[in-house]
Amino acid sequence: MTAVEPATKKKRISKKNKSAWRKTDIQDVEQFLEDQRQEERVGTFADKQDEDLFVVDTSLQKTKATVLSVKQKRKLNAKKPMRSHQALENTSKVQDPIAKRNHVRQKKNGRNIELEVCNPTKPRHRQANSDRAQYYVKLEQRLTDKKNKKLAVEKDIWQEVDFRDEIPGLKDEKGWISRDLALHTAGNIGKKVVKTHASLHHKTTKAKKFELPHPGMSYNPAPEDHQALIEQVVEREEGIIKKEQHLKRVTTSMFSKVTPEERDRRRLKEMSQGMEEGEEEGSDLDEDVPTNGEKKEDDDEKPYHTINAPVENKKKSKQARRNELKQKELSRQTELKRKLKQQTADLIRIKSIRHELDDEEEDLNDLKKRRKQRAEKAKFEPKRLGRHKFEEPDLDLNLPEDIAGNLRNVKTESSLLKDRFHTLQRNNMLPTTKLVSRKKSKVKRFERNSHKEPGVSYNDLKERRRAAAAAAKAAANIKI
Repeated sequence: MTAVEPATKKKRISKKNKSAWRKTDIQDVEQFLEDQRQEERVGTFADKQDEDLFVVDTSLQKTKATVLSVKQKRKLNAKKPMRSHQALENTSKVQDPIAKRNHVRQKKNGRNIELEVCNPTKPRHRQANSDRAQYYVKLEQRLTDKKNKKLAVEKDIWQEVDFRDEIPGLKDEKGWISRDLALHTAGNIGKKVVKTHASLHHKTTKAKKFELPHPGMSYNPAPEDHQALIEQVVEREEGIIKKEQHLKRVTTSMFSKVTPEERDRRRLKEMSQGMEEGEEEGSDLDEDVPTNGEKKEDDDEKPYHTINAPVENKKKSKQARRNELKQKELSRQTELKRKLKQQTADLIRIKSIRHELDDEEEDLNDLKKRRKQRAEKAKFEPKRLGRHKFEEPDLDLNLPEDIAGNLRNVKTESSLLKDRFHTLQRNNMLPTTKLVSRKKSKVKRFERNSHKEPGVSYNDLKERRRAAAAAAKAAANIKI
């Protein structure tokens, strides 16, 4: 038999004062209340189903473990609630003490675009749906064109269009609306005009995009046209020859030519200039030079004196200063009289001075006019876009004996590609370039032993080269 422990006797404590109530054991009451609250939160066993209370043991069954991929694991984790939000979930099953609570549904801020698209109720919703459909149609067409590499050219990009023609009310025939005001208005109504450089609004060259060749260049030209072309080419060549002769006259012909012997003699004479005179003077001095003993005695007898004379403080006297002041006053009076006389003479010749000023002003206006014309002419000439200046190419000319009269036997003198290239340079579209010729590097060549003459050794060839070099040197000395 098991021994039964005697029941512990409860202490009887006086509860006269409030401080004695803390000594009362209320553990059983707190445990009962905690169990009751737990049942309210989780629920009682009577309320739960069998599946929540019991688990079927399937450990004895042989099940094949399925290995999930990383992608499948991510999908499963995405379906689960986030751990950071688990603390916000209400897991309590305690009923609301206020059964008839007025639940107010909060209104969602903003527009429900999805509801407007699916169930349009207003005219603006239907208009938005139609605009959206047109946008997607254009988008599909644009993507199709891009895929097929078809570019839609709707306007001429080279056409000069005034922005005031597209916006009504901005172009006033009477000139009340200025261009600046039109630009300001266009920017405020959402059609801002991008400012471009002034050179885009005026022509920079008078050269034509395609210039017809001279009639004399035809394969069967008229005699007059061919003769006019020949005269034009001759005139141009004469100008080039005249320019070359001028440069030769002012450079090479200005200097005289002398032989090498004369050149050396002149150089020797120039470099020895003054040496002969010094030698002659030195010989004369040598004749009068005394001996060392005589020179010492003469130096002892002569008194000592410095090379430079002593400086004396010579002050001007009062009379000299008075005379100087009188002279200055006299010169000032003379200059004053001269200016008065000049003014009187100028008053007499006022008409002639006026004519001189008019002539000078006229010359100045002519100079300004010529400069303005020159600047206006330079606007339409080929610009210097690169290092070299543009020069008109030579005219293609067939001499009378080269004219065949038919295309089969014609002698070609031009190239379409070169002609178009020069046209682009003339129209300031390409910089002028020149053909650059590179010098080929000198390569030393040696003869292989297998390709040499039979019976000739390396030393024999070396002796031959030496003899040839000596003969060439001797021939050069003889010519000099």
